[in-house]
Amino acid sequence: MVDHRAVRTEDAFDVAAVHEWLAGRVDGLGAEPEVRQFSGGASNLTYLLRYPDRELILRRPPAGRKASSAHDMGREYRVQKHLKPVFRYVPEMIAFCDDPGVLGADFYVMEKLDGIIPRKDFPPEVSLSPLDARTLAFTVVDTLVELHDVDPGAAGLTDLGRGAGYVERQVRGWSDRYRKARTWNVPKAGWVMAWLADHQPDDVRSCLIHNDYRLDNVVLAPDAALPETAGMRVVGVLDWEMATIGDPLMDLGGALAYWIEHDDPYLSQRARRQPTHLPGMPTRREVVEYYCDRAGLSPENWAFYEVFGLFRLAAIAQQIYYRYHHKQTRNPAFRHFWVNVNYLIRRARKAAR
Repeated sequence: MVDHRAVRTEDAFDVAAVHEWLAGRVDGLGAEPEVRQFSGGASNLTYLLRYPDRELILRRPPAGRKASSAHDMGREYRVQKHLKPVFRYVPEMIAFCDDPGVLGADFYVMEKLDGIIPRKDFPPEVSLSPLDARTLAFTVVDTLVELHDVDPGAAGLTDLGRGAGYVERQVRGWSDRYRKARTWNVPKAGWVMAWLADHQPDDVRSCLIHNDYRLDNVVLAPDAALPETAGMRVVGVLDWEMATIGDPLMDLGGALAYWIEHDDPYLSQRARRQPTHLPGMPTRREVVEYYCDRAGLSPENWAFYEVFGLFRLAAIAQQIYYRYHHKQTRNPAFRHFWVNVNYLIRRARKAAR
């Protein structure tokens, strides 16, 4: 599946400067690479560096206004470098650069994982039976459970946590981000923010969380013992920008905000980013029950986590749309994000009621 294209003009960088910097840290690269840009993702920018004998991945932040805590390339690099020895699904980190003279912003380079990233739809050559789709979905959930079982101390990442009160900090933080990024064409969402503040539970426990876990941040490869279109297994988890120590049910709620079922309304289908609509895919409720059974948790008020996930996704989409609205990017993929924000806030209100 070809998931990359020519680099957008506004996202181009000095390839020669990056190559010179990287060649000083990696032996045997040869001539400058061919550079392609991955089309998935709407936050940090991801590029393929295609050298004669190997392919590498470069990650950098976008241009324009950013939340103060967002797009920290050094943090994302460090999390993955420390997590790799204890969580097998993390790509191998190559090098991190904080010299603005090279690319104009911090960036890092990592090894490319071979496999399929399930975007809105699988490529034509992948045909999953209902049983395959259901098995795959639960395999992806099992990988999240595995991450939540990682000992932060064994990974050397205990400093990511800020102690008890994670749920409260998230509600307050995302409410503040939404207010700051709001444009005239999206709702004030005051009722939803007040509901979240009034209904927030205590943290159920504290663990390493991905914080943006979804199928299109997962790399899949067919099992070698099975046909190419069946038995797909997880070989990688990508996009660790927001990883932290926090509440695992908040991680699950965020993941399920992206989980569109086959009979969800048109606007949900229009915004779908992963193939959770396929026959056999479990419902959101089934995913919650499966995860909680595997993780030994029993939430008393799942509605809170559902509403928070929807509101948080609305805030993320609005931060991205803010950049488009204020002409900090002209990427046409962001043009109608305000419609998604309106719909997500409406869904959040309905779930709360």
